[in-house]
Amino acid sequence: MGKIVAIALQKGGVGKTTTCINLAAYLAQLGKKVLIVDFDPQHNASSGVGVEVTDKTPSIYNVMCDQIDPTDAIQLTAVKGLEILPSNENLVGAEIELVRMSGREQILRNCLNRIRDSYDYIFIDCPPTLTLLTVNALTAADTVIIPILCEYFALEGISQLVRAIRLIKKQGLNPNIDIEGVLVTMMTHNALNQQVQAELLKFFGRKVYNAKIPRNVRLAEAPSYGKPICLYDAKCAGAKAYRELAFEFMKRQPE
Repeated sequence: MGKIVAIALQKGGVGKTTTCINLAAYLAQLGKKVLIVDFDPQHNASSGVGVEVTDKTPSIYNVMCDQIDPTDAIQLTAVKGLEILPSNENLVGAEIELVRMSGREQILRNCLNRIRDSYDYIFIDCPPTLTLLTVNALTAADTVIIPILCEYFALEGISQLVRAIRLIKKQGLNPNIDIEGVLVTMMTHNALNQQVQAELLKFFGRKVYNAKIPRNVRLAEAPSYGKPICLYDAKCAGAKAYRELAFEFMKRQPE
């Protein structure tokens, strides 16, 4: 059975989509069968792997509304072993429709359970808000990766997400969900970075990844070309950092 990992933080610009795309791509290069679920109406994960979407593109929205089977929406990417279940702007309307559905927090989990045996890992790229979509992602996931900038406002966001995870466990929506890891992104070397990292280590301990993602121009450019960094510039600092993260991620998995 494949492992489902949500990449979440209710704050934009922290590197959720970049992490989702590039960690998934490197795991695929390591021989794993990987699926990205683009669960953000902005559909940046889809465009970031070269998938052009319109409001007519079969998407996660159609799957959740029980209009199509997940396999009918999944698309291949340029990375062997990496596939994507794309999103589009229709997902904005899913929030309204979900409210009327029975078991609305579990719709995504039910969809992904139909295909999880076909993959080693499924990564959900969550929207930058703590809404019913994110609750669906956290209910579906086995674990959560939290990307975080080294700034104090980001620390506030992470505490809110941790409270949401605890509430989801307490209410029985997903009793076994756990934090997979905390990833420092867009890192620069200054005193504030060191202070925030110290706070993260104090709170999360070994959950904080040793791999750190630097600010990197090539990493920022890659999505505009529809390529993961491993295809766009495998020698840049950002690529080396995500490759290191992929090895660390694998090392932490149970046998």
